Amino acid sequence: MALKSNFTAEEWGKLVASPMIAGMAITAADPSGVWGLIKEGMAGGWALVEARQNAQANALVKAVAEDFATGDGRAAARTELQGQFGGKEIALLKNIALAELRSVSAILDAKAPDDAAAFRMWLQGVAQKAAEAGTEGGFLGFGGVAVSEAEKATLSEISLALSPNK
Repeated sequence: MALKSNFTAEEWGKLVASPMIAGMAITAADPSGVWGLIKEGMAGGWALVEARQNAQANALVKAVAEDFATGDGRAAARTELQGQFGGKEIALLKNIALAELRSVSAILDAKAPDDAAAFRMWLQGVAQKAAEAGTEGGFLGFGGVAVSEAEKATLSEISLALSPNK
C-alpha cells in the first residue's frame, strides 16, 4: 500500500492533480460551452469527494483525495496544473494532459505497483464522468449527445496513456 511518503513532492503533486488532468483531456478534446465546461471541470472534484467518502476506495486513491482536501494538497495540485498548462494554447492542452497521464502511469509503476491498477481505473472513471457530464452538440441543451466522437476517441487515448509501462 503506497502512501504520500512513498513519493517525492513533485510525484505527489502529479498524483493529486491527475483527476483534474483526466477531466481536462476530455474538455480540451471537445469544448462544450460554458455550462459544459463547468460540468466537465467539476467531474474531477466530485471524484475526489466520492473517494474520500467511499470506505472501499483504494488506499492510494483515498490518500490522494484526503490530501486534496488540505490546503497543502490543493497547492500541490495547483502548482502542477499551472506548471503544465499555464499559458498554453487550447489546441495543445489535450496532448499535454495525455503526456501527464503517461507520467502518472510511470510513477504508479515505479512507486506503487500494488495500487497502480486501481488508481488507473479510478482515473479512467473520472475521465468517463467528465465525458458524460455535458451534452455535446444540439441547441440550448436539446438534441445533443452525451459523449461526442472526439470525447470517445480521447477516452481511448486516456486508456492507452494509463496503460502499464513495460
